[in-house]
Amino acid sequence: MPANEPFARLPQAASFTVTSTTVTDGAAWPPEQYSSGLPGGKDISPQLSWSGAPDSTKSYAVTVYDPDAPTGSGFWHWAVADIPATVTELPEGAGDLTGSQLPEGAYQLPNDARLAHYIGAAPPAGHGPHRYFIVVHALDIPVTGVPADATPAVLGFTMAGHTLGRAVLIATAETPA
Repeated sequence: MPANEPFARLPQAASFTVTSTTVTDGAAWPPEQYSSGLPGGKDISPQLSWSGAPDSTKSYAVTVYDPDAPTGSGFWHWAVADIPATVTELPEGAGDLTGSQLPEGAYQLPNDARLAHYIGAAPPAGHGPHRYFIVVHALDIPVTGVPADATPAVLGFTMAGHTLGRAVLIATAETPA
């Protein structure tokens, strides 16, 4: 198990599939998915499609998390809650400031920059490669009940006992020294 494995201490969950036309599992983020504070960065959330979730799924949540950030607690880049079970795709850019491309009922929580939208990769210069866990969580509840101003950590805590499955895609990023 690699250092900073985000699911190591969470209950086991079934695996299902997530794919993206934006990024390939194990590959580097394209420049548009970097933070707008970096050259070429545009804070554009990735396109995601998923399939094979457990039949009893009642909703989904999507998170993007960097466990390698030098904070002691990682860095949450994006969290979307209450995606209906009938939805199996988010378009590229769904994590913009408006959230208008999110499905009815879904909402974005503030990330670790306290912004309720997707914020792109921005590993510190010279810190080495970072992993970005893009995860679709299949839940056994139709709504999480998590307030829209809560943190992604509160969403994670709430989901822990309701997670039926996880679909994981890992992107990477590195900023040269």
